[in-house]
Amino acid sequence: MSSLESGPAHGYAIMEAIWSNSGELFRVEEGALYPALHRLQIKGWLAGDWGTSQANRRAKYYRLTASGKKQLARERESWRRIALGMRRVVEGT
Repeated sequence: MSSLESGPAHGYAIMEAIWSNSGELFRVEEGALYPALHRLQIKGWLAGDWGTSQANRRAKYYRLTASGKKQLARERESWRRIALGMRRVVEGT
């Protein structure tokens, strides 16, 4: 969801953002991304509107809702705690 903080994006742009923002470590395939986007819409964390992409193709643009922004903040905090715990285990601190 963080790839949508800067504004609406279509699925391909989201896939590319994940690839780029992960330092090219994580590649999300369409078969995993679109069902996930659909689930996030059902939960009310994303909204989608149809538009035209830069390639002049019809595309659905997803954006974070207010509840999606709150959920993203909760998820970030959860990941921070997990990362801290893992760091303590690995580094023995």
